[in-house]
Amino acid sequence: MTKLRFDIVSLFPEAFKNFFNHGLIKKSFEENIASIYTHNPRDYARDKYRKVDDEPYGGGAGMVLKPEPYFSVFEQIPKCNQKKVLLMTPQGRKISQSDFSRWAKEDQLILICGSYEGFDERIRSLVDEEISLGDFVLTGGEIPAITVINGVVRLLPGTLGSAESLKEESHNEFLLEHPQYTRPSNFRGLKVPSVLQSGNHKLIKEWRQRQRKIRTQHRRPDLYELWKLDQLSLDQTRSLSKAEASLFIYNEYENYPDW
Repeated sequence: MTKLRFDIVSLFPEAFKNFFNHGLIKKSFEENIASIYTHNPRDYARDKYRKVDDEPYGGGAGMVLKPEPYFSVFEQIPKCNQKKVLLMTPQGRKISQSDFSRWAKEDQLILICGSYEGFDERIRSLVDEEISLGDFVLTGGEIPAITVINGVVRLLPGTLGSAESLKEESHNEFLLEHPQYTRPSNFRGLKVPSVLQSGNHKLIKEWRQRQRKIRTQHRRPDLYELWKLDQLSLDQTRSLSKAEASLFIYNEYENYPDW
């Protein structure tokens, strides 16, 4: 029995055919770790021209996706008990790694992809969450949907060989991943840190954790601040006001040792 079902509502279902036909993502579908189904709203349009958009009430540029085809296609999708319906839209909340982890626990994800100038507002009543990749606009929701599927599937048990690699990678626990090296140990004068060749697993673990902190502090200070906040125990923060907690974090940041 498959562990997670994806249903994609898209006017361009062919966009998904080749993307998931290689690598570990292909393996997950072949081994029934996940399943994927595409649904085209145009197949549910009511007129002979299979029209899915129309001019907006009140005037304005562009065309708006009609509610009838989207409601019809949504209603014919088999539903699992534990599911989330996600709308791909530039107006949505920016997704993060924690969202992938959360969605990977569902039985079904229904992804509705937009196009043209947007949706009839009533289509939003079908969804649980509106999401985006960032503060920019794409021609449609297919690329965000592919991103969601890729990010979720790789977290499903059986897709990747090592659960430890998932735990240590970037954006888990707010810290970026530590530097990685492989052979040769000396490439054009660029050498692998000696600690990684020492065989001392305790020192290697400490070095990697230090590097994660340094890298996050320099590249993503916003994540570094979140990590510092996460390190505060509940006993420390329960009695602090928001201003006091911010000051505590600032002082800790200023006094952080320069490794």
